[in-house]
Amino acid sequence: MPADASSLHCPNCGAAAEPEAGRCPYCKARLATVSCPSCFALMFEGAKFCPGCGAERARTVDPVAAALSCPGCKGTMALLRVGATELFECGGCDGLWVDATTFERLCTNADDQAAVLHRFATPRAEKTAPVRYRKCARCTQMMNRVNFGRLSGVVVDACRGHGTYLDAGELHRIVAFIQSGGLERARAAQIEELKERERRAIEAEQRAARERGRSDGDTVLSWNFLIGGGEL
Repeated sequence: MPADASSLHCPNCGAAAEPEAGRCPYCKARLATVSCPSCFALMFEGAKFCPGCGAERARTVDPVAAALSCPGCKGTMALLRVGATELFECGGCDGLWVDATTFERLCTNADDQAAVLHRFATPRAEKTAPVRYRKCARCTQMMNRVNFGRLSGVVVDACRGHGTYLDAGELHRIVAFIQSGGLERARAAQIEELKERERRAIEAEQRAARERGRSDGDTVLSWNFLIGGGEL
């Protein structure tokens, strides 16, 4: 049974805080609420063990690992481990960098999804930000903006060979989309789109054949007219 949200308080100032807030509404300290890997109860970064079942916490930050420059705000991104998932989190804008292999595994592994679902909750009030193209955190080349799963509505910045950058809250929305069957719906829609393209191609080929048939008939008619001395 997940811990009651009212029992969570900011470890910095003690103020009551909701799990999805991300930061304390009073002192603005980071609220590192994470899901227990066993019972999925919520706990803070400072807790060594889950208050619900006693399991060891699933979130650790590695200060020794090489940091990355955030594609969003150019701040420093530190390596973060949530369960078995390793990603980089920006201390300034809360953006995330997920390497390609990790992102692929996250999209298919239910346990990894459960571990990050509560930690990276969608902010209550999302602001519409201007469209910006960002550079890859690995190769610094400009990334492509991609609507994840084609149907999710979550537009992420992706580098095909290196990974994906997500703004605050986007990882939660992607996991929720996957768990609601979004990828299956996307595949079904893609299959229907391919079938429709094939149908249109066949129709276009049939129209072209009919046009060729009429053209050949006109040619025969003109030849008969010529060899017949102008009489049909």
